[in-house]
Amino acid sequence: MDRLIYTSLGSITNQSAVRAQITNNLANVSTVGFKESFALASQSSDVEGEGFNSRSSVKMNMEDIIDLKPGVPNRTGRAMDIALQDKTVLGVQAQDGEIAFTRRGDLRVSPTGLIENAAGHLILGEAGPINVPPGQMVTISPDGAVFGSLPSEPETPPVRLGTLLLRDASETPLTRRTDGLFEPLDQELRGIDFPTGPLPVSLQSGSLEGSNVNPIEAMVNLMDFSRSYESQIKMIKEIKSIDENGASMMRVQS
Repeated sequence: MDRLIYTSLGSITNQSAVRAQITNNLANVSTVGFKESFALASQSSDVEGEGFNSRSSVKMNMEDIIDLKPGVPNRTGRAMDIALQDKTVLGVQAQDGEIAFTRRGDLRVSPTGLIENAAGHLILGEAGPINVPPGQMVTISPDGAVFGSLPSEPETPPVRLGTLLLRDASETPLTRRTDGLFEPLDQELRGIDFPTGPLPVSLQSGSLEGSNVNPIEAMVNLMDFSRSYESQIKMIKEIKSIDENGASMMRVQS
């Protein structure tokens, strides 16, 4: 009986992690640039204890791999709204000072004159944070070059202020940080910049990328896991009942 209990309990534990992931996806259906994740690999491990070495439990290897499948672009017409193309990611400075990456492109100029996104993450350029002089109107080219110009001087050519830190992650698996930003799965590259891939980095100005989560598919998956969870709980209760009945039959009547 204990084998069935270990199997059911292991299934419930693994499903709780998957349900949390699906719930997180559903909560971010409308979040700009949000990416769902996948590649939750299962593996078995032996359960140590008294008796024969015949018990194994299935556990989940939690590798939250980011799915960079593009979301639906939404045209805004705002010059500082950018939608990253293909597998391009944008470098930002996390709260702990490390370099992280995102697909969120709702950029703005902070009160200190630095470029940030609507989540408050400081946007990085190839040479560090990009400073915008007061009164400058910012435009961003498809290759990530940031230009500033004065509306009062339309005949003056725009001045290049820097270049966004754009990287192609087509060959670099990314995982999700606790703050929701992305970082390379490779431990040696976490918190720092990583080499760009073979695809050219590019963006579309005047648009924002929506979430790539399919809400209908996520809801169906959540309902499926809920039914599976109920089935495992019923199995554990049934196993308990069978065990109690068996113990009652073996009890010596005085």
